[in-house]
Amino acid sequence: MSTTRVGTKSYAAHPSPYRRLFALSGAKAFCISGAVARLPISMMSLGIVLALNHLYDNWTIAGTMSAVYVLAMSCVTPFYARAFDRFGQARVGRIALAVQIIAMLSFAFAALIRVPIAVLFVLAIIMGLTQFSFGALVRTRWAYALRTVEDGDQLLNTAYAMEAAIDEIVFILGPILAAWLATSVHPVSQLFVPTLACGIGGTIFFSLKSTQPNIIVQEIDVPVRTAERRDGIGSSAETASATAASGVANAADQLTLRQLKTHAPKPKSVLLYAGVLPLLAVFIVFNMSFTSFDVSITATMKAMELEPFLGVQLAMFAVGSCVGALVFGSRQLKGSHWAHMVMFLALLTVGYVFFRLTMDNLILLGIVEILTGLTVSPLFATGNLIVKDLVPAESLTEGLSWVTTAGTVGTSIGSSVAGIALDSAGPHIGMMLPFLFTLAAVPIALCGWWLAKRRA
Repeated sequence: MSTTRVGTKSYAAHPSPYRRLFALSGAKAFCISGAVARLPISMMSLGIVLALNHLYDNWTIAGTMSAVYVLAMSCVTPFYARAFDRFGQARVGRIALAVQIIAMLSFAFAALIRVPIAVLFVLAIIMGLTQFSFGALVRTRWAYALRTVEDGDQLLNTAYAMEAAIDEIVFILGPILAAWLATSVHPVSQLFVPTLACGIGGTIFFSLKSTQPNIIVQEIDVPVRTAERRDGIGSSAETASATAASGVANAADQLTLRQLKTHAPKPKSVLLYAGVLPLLAVFIVFNMSFTSFDVSITATMKAMELEPFLGVQLAMFAVGSCVGALVFGSRQLKGSHWAHMVMFLALLTVGYVFFRLTMDNLILLGIVEILTGLTVSPLFATGNLIVKDLVPAESLTEGLSWVTTAGTVGTSIGSSVAGIALDSAGPHIGMMLPFLFTLAAVPIALCGWWLAKRRA
């Protein structure tokens, strides 16, 4: 306890909230390694399309296989998260990471030697089923690292905003790197590079046990008691409390998976907590706007014969989102997180309206993209903060992963709906979809806000 007080005083000396975050012991290591391990989320899907189209000269097969991979990934992510919460990140992660790397390498080598399409589809599904969310694991570690800091809730806002900025950087660099590798190095090299990044980053991440959240263990015969009870009241003796915490962590780390399965309590599903389902619905609906915009602007620039500049045009939106994350993380907004979400959704809707109005002038559209993008990362960060408020600490990774899954489902639906709109009515109608989707998400967010207030 005394160590915590000293640490809190030292943090107060740092004026910047970002400097205070990285002053935490082990924060730099798990943040950077988690960012490296996240590279596949922005490279594998595009990498599959680029590789399959080059090797088999078929866009339909390439796009379908990428969609199958994403769908398989979205189905299992929350279940991995539940295992991480229940058994611990390192214990589950070492096994899951090894299986994931084997599956990714198998798919890459199979594409390299041009196995039959049916076999490659099966390997794509298997690869998707081995994926889990490093972003959720990193955000859970931030929540755990900040639990004893005096203004930890405010700094968590900064941490989640920073993670949203890292996501944007990954999504800016990943597609550019994948396209360069596919065209300049080898058509399949963009499948091996994210596999290598995931292996290195993931191995380092799971080796960092000092920042790993404690698992909730009950009815296990260990000669210690937890230092922090769930009501937040510690033991009367500070030294004994610290020793107890160390003992329970060591004892839990020595348990077998069978023992944990037998004795660990089964937590309540995060889907049963009030407000979670409306939040997931919001993420599904407003995430439909992103891919519908991507598809619509791609069709627009293709019609203008400006496809080589598509990456730059899309990057404008991500640049604005990255800047928005850094600004949001350095500020503390007052009021309910739900109110902030409604505000950001409304601003995003207005921005999308201007997308439609400026879509024929790409320079003006780029400026509008940067300004509108300022609301995107704060919207994601706010959603993660709402999850932190709605679910208990022992289920936080699962809750954050459900948000990721909802977003993935939304992007998949959005691209499909946009494709239908483009085929039937053209890019100008397709560009109306983004603001219609975000506008539809506003009443859902209001419903979630009402449920949260009712629960409170």
